[in-house]
Amino acid sequence: MLNFKNTLSQALSCAIKKISPESELSASELLSMLEYPPSRDMGDIAFPCFKLSKSLRKAPPVIASLLSEAMDKVEYLAKAEVAGGYLNFFIDDSYFTDGILDKVISEGDDYGKSDSGKGKTLVIDYSSPNVAKPFHIGHLGTTVIGHSLKKLHEFCGWNAIGINHLGDWGTQFGKLIVAYKLWGNKEQIEEGGIDKLVELYVRINNTIKGDPENGIPARDDLADQSRAEFHKMEIGDEENIALWKWFIEISLNEYEKTYKQLGITFDSYAGESFYTDLMPAQVQRLRDKDLLKIDDGASIVDLSEYNMPPCLILKRDGSTLYPTRDIAAAVYRKEHYNFDKCVYVTSNQQILHFQQWFKVLELMGYEWYGELVHIPYGTVSIGGMKLATRTGNVILLKDLFKMAVEKVKAIMEEKNPDLENKDEVAEAVGIGAIVFYYLTNSRIKDNDFSLEDALSFEGNTGPYAQYTYARCCSIIEKAGGVPEKSLTSGYEPQAAEAALCRVLSLFTEKVNDAITDSEPMVITRYILDICAAFNRFYHDCPILSANEDNARAFRVRLTEATKTVLGNAFGLICLKKTPKI
Repeated sequence: MLNFKNTLSQALSCAIKKISPESELSASELLSMLEYPPSRDMGDIAFPCFKLSKSLRKAPPVIASLLSEAMDKVEYLAKAEVAGGYLNFFIDDSYFTDGILDKVISEGDDYGKSDSGKGKTLVIDYSSPNVAKPFHIGHLGTTVIGHSLKKLHEFCGWNAIGINHLGDWGTQFGKLIVAYKLWGNKEQIEEGGIDKLVELYVRINNTIKGDPENGIPARDDLADQSRAEFHKMEIGDEENIALWKWFIEISLNEYEKTYKQLGITFDSYAGESFYTDLMPAQVQRLRDKDLLKIDDGASIVDLSEYNMPPCLILKRDGSTLYPTRDIAAAVYRKEHYNFDKCVYVTSNQQILHFQQWFKVLELMGYEWYGELVHIPYGTVSIGGMKLATRTGNVILLKDLFKMAVEKVKAIMEEKNPDLENKDEVAEAVGIGAIVFYYLTNSRIKDNDFSLEDALSFEGNTGPYAQYTYARCCSIIEKAGGVPEKSLTSGYEPQAAEAALCRVLSLFTEKVNDAITDSEPMVITRYILDICAAFNRFYHDCPILSANEDNARAFRVRLTEATKTVLGNAFGLICLKKTPKI
């Protein structure tokens, strides 16, 4: 469809020149004005003429009528109708059922791709769990949104570099070291892994906080001791550094299990600690530019002029903070990767944090600060309660995935007990159900997570999409492959077939929209549109039992095209292709 819209915008540009020779509207500007009407009765594409009324000094209905008369012939354009201030364009079905169908089948895995990002580099920072804490539902957003954005950019030609900026530095490690020395031992940790580390972390936080209502006092001494242990890490204490490295190793072993289930890999695991040696130079640059101020012993950058709180750079004891590490990381990434865009996918609770240190980078004189982009997403709660590892209020991803996989297995045992590779299929469908459920919602909205809804296998869900893909695969297999186009000669497609072709034609635009809005939901909703259109076609048009050979050939080719676009779209949202369910 994008190719047709480009051609149409060129024709509109020429027509406007005829009406108003002094007009400077470009075809690209007109392209951005084209809309899709809410109903096919109103055309395939609409041009809102009221957007030209000021520059052309004419009423929208008059402009629509003049454009209709002035436009040159456009290939595949069946007719143009004036409807008030709109000019509605109707595209000949042959554009979809001939050109689009052939394009999808011939391009295969490359259909929908573009080279819009050719020669550009994206660095994307996502997932980035805090070491010694397990994956829970709250980590799902940054992980699957981030990876989807990476895949989308790669699909459009970008050199996309995925960085897992591990939270492997900070006072929390001082707390964990104190807890380990007080209550832990090597054997327990080796046996219990990350779950045991979390148990220690929750215990130290609860002990520090105390429970005054029940007569248990807060332990400020342990909070002070934790800060002291972390400071010892910062100055290279061998015992603490050894414990810290051990905690990281245990954590990464656990994280890799989840990434493998999701089909996610990273190009770099450089965490916060990687930038420790690079931070002093950035702190010195702040001093040299007279940006660093002392406030109650801490080093800050005053941002009151920009209506923001001060950005903390160093604590009173000289320890670094998140902004210090993020600034050092950004400078390193620019020097090392020379990115055109550097994206950070984190909770919307960190919006102010990113605004602050982005501004500090600008004040430091780094001209590329505008290439940094924060992509926030809504927080996840359970029954309205905020997730927090320190209090133990979490649902672990591994437990959630296990529940989903077991439910799929139970359904498969009932409906398809002889299916091969049942364990593999159950994992793909079960985990896919969780991912799809999450990405079907707008990333910026808060999500009160419901296990019942997430694991539902009815309606607009991941399993429904994967089942539609599997149905396409089954039809192609039973048909003995994809017929040549010549075998469809003389066939006149029905309405449901043309409608499905129209949906398939939108893929490239949907990919572009998803990148522009940094919104994977565009792809999940598009997948559901494809599934709905295909299942209407499947219901209305017999495929393998078609009465005419050319009808059968056309419908098998349409099924192949649907399978191709679904498969390509699945690859953009961490959803696995399942040929059989």
